[in-house]
Amino acid sequence: MLNEVKSRFLSGKIFVVAVIAFLMLNSSLFILNSGAQWVQMCNGIENQNVTSMVASGNNIFVGTDSLNLYGNVYISTNNGTNWSKTNFPSQPVWSLAVIGTNILAGTAGGGILYSSNNGNTWNVSSLTGKVICSFTVLGNNIFTGAVEFGVYMSTNYGVNWSIVNFLWHTVYALTTHGNNIFAGNSYIGVFKSNDNGSNWTQTTLDSATVRSFTVIGNNIFAGTIPNFTVNNSGVFLSTNDGTSWSQTSLTNKSVYSLASSGNTIFAGTDSSGVYLSNNNGVNWFQRNQGLNTSSTISSFLITNNYMFAGTYGNSVWRRQLSEIIGIQNISTEIPSKYSLGQNYPNPFNPRTAISLCLPVVSFVSLKVYDVMGREVQTLVNEKLQQGAFEVTFDGSNLNSGVYFYKLVTDGYSETKRMLLVR
Repeated sequence: MLNEVKSRFLSGKIFVVAVIAFLMLNSSLFILNSGAQWVQMCNGIENQNVTSMVASGNNIFVGTDSLNLYGNVYISTNNGTNWSKTNFPSQPVWSLAVIGTNILAGTAGGGILYSSNNGNTWNVSSLTGKVICSFTVLGNNIFTGAVEFGVYMSTNYGVNWSIVNFLWHTVYALTTHGNNIFAGNSYIGVFKSNDNGSNWTQTTLDSATVRSFTVIGNNIFAGTIPNFTVNNSGVFLSTNDGTSWSQTSLTNKSVYSLASSGNTIFAGTDSSGVYLSNNNGVNWFQRNQGLNTSSTISSFLITNNYMFAGTYGNSVWRRQLSEIIGIQNISTEIPSKYSLGQNYPNPFNPRTAISLCLPVVSFVSLKVYDVMGREVQTLVNEKLQQGAFEVTFDGSNLNSGVYFYKLVTDGYSETKRMLLVR
């Protein structure tokens, strides 16, 4: 008799929990936290000017400077939740790089220092007394750009440096594609070298001040800012190794930082926050939810399924990469009806794709909930054109278990179940 009573009690309890979960999934009154925004990660680096960021293994390093000519290199071992100073000798840091086991720090007047033990000790390289703006790696060689002193190269992981044949201009940005090195300069645009920097040729993107690069496949993107001779700034694209350049639709913006993940490009501006494009710059969308856009987005870092944005004066901000990338159009055909596809793969660990179809232009909400009906992530919350779309859900920070994803749009709603197995 006692066992029967216990059994009925437990059955009733499970039923009540299930009813509560159902009600929560169908009522916005129970939403606890969307999580669909940038979060400031400044514990230990409050109010810093973050100029650069790199990842080495599970460690993240940021370089800082300030108006009183002090700066440092900070380290986080927990995805930016906490930061602590390394043993870097205090001075402004304008650029960071990783090659082999060495972390390189380019300073505003002290040249380059390097550490082979995660910042516990720092050594002075042979390149001293220079303002260092940028780094790029090509094979086992690393190149650096300096203010008014062109490009230097190191063949031993940043310990010793030699100048390469280049004009005496400030090199704000460097990148590589194939065997080519691209240098972004102040006032004179982009130069290219295909022989490890021995010879350089100017590309057709001239007279521009180039502050950043990123590469997606055969596409090279350059972020520019206005100067005394050219006011047309924004993001430019070359599809033929710099032979010719065209401006994307992101215009009249000062673009200080660029990054890419898959087919998505990100642009950081001086007062408009973060933009992204997943069609090579044809269209751009702002992704500023929760972000303080009053300061320049000076640097990006993508690591451990997160995107980090370094800012002037407002330290570091973090957002889950899959959430900021959002949804991508996967077909130009117009569906005949609304639909929400079953996620694939399912079960999944930790990422899965969710598809949906829209027969007309619609405002779309796609959110993920746990079994208690608590919202754990907003995947989409914007107006979309008609078509077929796909969005990636990343459950890296969630426990194993059942989750639900719910599509709500104009006159249509559907919920499906998925299983995360860790």
